Amino acid sequence: MTAKVLTANRLTDGIAVWLDAAGNWSEDLQSALVARHAEAVASIEEIGKRDFAANKVVDLAVIDVQDVDGRIWPVRVRERIRAAGPTIAYAPGYKIADPDFIAS
Repeated sequence: MTAKVLTANRLTDGIAVWLDAAGNWSEDLQSALVARHAEAVASIEEIGKRDFAANKVVDLAVIDVQDVDGRIWPVRVRERIRAAGPTIAYAPGYKIADPDFIAS
C-alpha cells in the first residue's frame, strides 16, 4: 500500500492544509500524519468527515505520498503545487510555489 495523507482546504481562507498526528489541520505538509495501512486511512477519513461536517475544511482528499530523503513528497504534481503554495500571488503572507519542488 502507498503511504497516504489527508489534505483539504481550510474553509475560512481556502489555504491547503494537512491533517497532523494531533488531529489538527496544518499548513505544513511535513507535519502531516502519514497513514501506512488501510485502518489508518479509514481513521483519517473519519476525522476529515467530522471536520467537514463542522465547517472547518472543504475538498477533502486522501493523497499518495512517498518518503524522499526523510521528507513527505506528494506523488502527483497537483499535490506538489498545493503543498508548495500557489503558483501565483494569492494572499498576504503566502509565498509562491517553488518551481523546483513542483517539477521534481
